[in-house]
Amino acid sequence: MISSTAFDPISDYQKVTRVGFLMLDNFTMIAVASAIEPLRMANQLSGHELYSWHMISENGGPVSASDGLSFAPDFSVADMPELDLLIVCGGVDITRSFTQKQVSWLQLMSRRGVTLGGICTGAYLLAHAGLLDGYDCSTHWECMASLQEHYPKVNCNNRLFSIDRNRMTSSGGISPMDMLLHMVSLQHGPKLSMAVSDMFICDRIRSEFDQQRVPLRQLHNGGDSKPKLVDVIELMENNLEEPIGLDELAAFVSVSRRQLERMFLKYLNCSPSRFYLKLRLDRARQLLKQSSMPIVEISTACGFVSTPHFSRCYRKHIGISPRDERKGTLPMTSQQETTEEQPNDGFFASMKRSVAVLHSAQAEPSFGSVAI
Repeated sequence: MISSTAFDPISDYQKVTRVGFLMLDNFTMIAVASAIEPLRMANQLSGHELYSWHMISENGGPVSASDGLSFAPDFSVADMPELDLLIVCGGVDITRSFTQKQVSWLQLMSRRGVTLGGICTGAYLLAHAGLLDGYDCSTHWECMASLQEHYPKVNCNNRLFSIDRNRMTSSGGISPMDMLLHMVSLQHGPKLSMAVSDMFICDRIRSEFDQQRVPLRQLHNGGDSKPKLVDVIELMENNLEEPIGLDELAAFVSVSRRQLERMFLKYLNCSPSRFYLKLRLDRARQLLKQSSMPIVEISTACGFVSTPHFSRCYRKHIGISPRDERKGTLPMTSQQETTEEQPNDGFFASMKRSVAVLHSAQAEPSFGSVAI
């Protein structure tokens, strides 16, 4: 278990925390690097081996990251040495990126008392294995809807990271760095963790209570946020299955309905109803792409009165039907066809990699979500 009392201050430098990273197919490289680099730098700055780290795959073979690069692990799950902490490294398409063998191995590690963690979408696998029931859990915001729907016993939250007893989970991007720096601080003091942060040009170590997704952080005017508008949006996000009426939303922040409508029109260029609908459709898109829930259940989970109503709204605002969204098939582009005809040398192989990665990402909820 990782805690402030886990280490005797006198023997801190004699004990090495052994950290394993289970790499799943399509793991996100930035999250893994953000978790490993604080350990390396803690050793460097302290002048002692405080941490060791080992890369693990199911069979000891190479694993491809979500950017198409391949990495050779140090061990397989069968020959892995003893660990103090095992972190599951998730990434894109998490619902189809793990095997039953990995699930069984994680359950075995839990029975042996190993502290378990997950970064980016790695918490999804821990939840699937029944290892997060009753625990606070953080995961990448894009994976939250699917995890919450499939594993209601998990206390999923929107925080950057969560440390709950012998579980450590974080969202994606660089947030694993904050979680690991927090661990370094607990084990070896804030002086070392702050020094590591300084080496990585981090202006501060974010806490366990920082949110990974501040609603509409673009709402500003001379640096002042619009707290009432943000509060309403947070209320909307937390009530997608049973939408709240506009009068009740306005009363929640002590403004009139008309004032609320003016705020949305001024800062978001749309009505509160339109924005609320967009939030519900975004959640529906995540569930369509990341879960096997029937469309009728997704319709109910996102607050639509009927499946036909849901389908009409989805087609009108997203451009395709929910059924076609779930199929997730796109025609091959001319660029793909061209690169596949090229010789397999280093230059063209690297070009093909980027196209292949883009093509494989089409099932992700964020695919094509930003118009340029």
